[in-house]
Amino acid sequence: MKPFYLFVVLSLMASTIPQAIGFADGEMERSKRLMRSPTEVAQQLSRRYGRSLKQVQYIPAVAVIGRLRLGELTGDVLHRADIDRLVTPFRDGTQKAIGDKPSGSDLAGHLIFGELAMRTQDDKLIALTKAAADLAFDEKGKPLKAVPFHNEMSDAVFMGCPLLTQVGRLTSDAKYHDMAVTHLAFMQKLCLRADGIYRHSPLDEAAWGRGNGFPALGLAWSLDNLPQEHFGRPAMLSTFQIHMAALKSHQDAAGMWHQVIDHPESYPELTATCMITFSMSRGIRADWLDRATYEPLIRKAWSAISARIGEDGSLTGVCEGTGKQPNLQAYFDRKAINGFDDRGGAMSLLVAVELATFDAASAPR
Repeated sequence: MKPFYLFVVLSLMASTIPQAIGFADGEMERSKRLMRSPTEVAQQLSRRYGRSLKQVQYIPAVAVIGRLRLGELTGDVLHRADIDRLVTPFRDGTQKAIGDKPSGSDLAGHLIFGELAMRTQDDKLIALTKAAADLAFDEKGKPLKAVPFHNEMSDAVFMGCPLLTQVGRLTSDAKYHDMAVTHLAFMQKLCLRADGIYRHSPLDEAAWGRGNGFPALGLAWSLDNLPQEHFGRPAMLSTFQIHMAALKSHQDAAGMWHQVIDHPESYPELTATCMITFSMSRGIRADWLDRATYEPLIRKAWSAISARIGEDGSLTGVCEGTGKQPNLQAYFDRKAINGFDDRGGAMSLLVAVELATFDAASAPR
């Protein structure tokens, strides 16, 4: 099977990547970018992103997790040593992991502690991760109706479910897995449309790009840790598969998903494309999705993604931070960031490592 970078090179002549992508150096720069493998792109991104964890929130945490996985994939132990340094103040209690006014982003930020705890079984890291997950329960340990701080936004599928399933796996306590299933059902009642796509919030039917990337990534991450025998797994897997199938038809000819998923006149958006591509790749590797159907999609997406990532970590087409908006036009009006962006860098690094792992797993032995 051809590696991703070879596929991109062979298909370059047939590429339909939009000409208005904003490259300073035109076709030569684009061709140079497309020659890189996912591992090379990940290494370039890791020089800028995942280098700080001043606050335990999802953006820096995802980037650090990307570096952690990259180091394991390439055998570069320097990544792990630096990550241990970043985590030490929180592990030792010299810096608070959860502030006085936590948010969903804070909860998802604790995924880095869980990722490390999976590898080390470190009690202090487990305790940190559990403390965040326990915010989904009242003072008597009874589950809330949903994970707090959801703000009625589809983002909360990612902000809550992966953390809960992670803690369930670390502690072998089924209540966390049960709560993940409860939280998913709550969020879907608010945000899942009849066509399998997520509205961003009940304020409007608009299917914001990253508002679909979050549920896609959240369920792919959660399914990794939800036990096969759990009563809620069949429904979670089914809704993941339905979402992926619904998203499939909205990928554009260049491989991108857009700022508003079902409105191709909205701009191609990098983070949504990264998150959806990660989820499809993970689905193929875990046999949740059909390889013949989805592998062409992720290969085409990788071509589009890599074309939008500079060697220095600069990015093209990252939607700015977005709360729930009152109408479709408001989503159209969200600005696209071109240049350096921590959110875009985190998601780009995560998907680059995932596709490098996909490539390695698919290589002949």
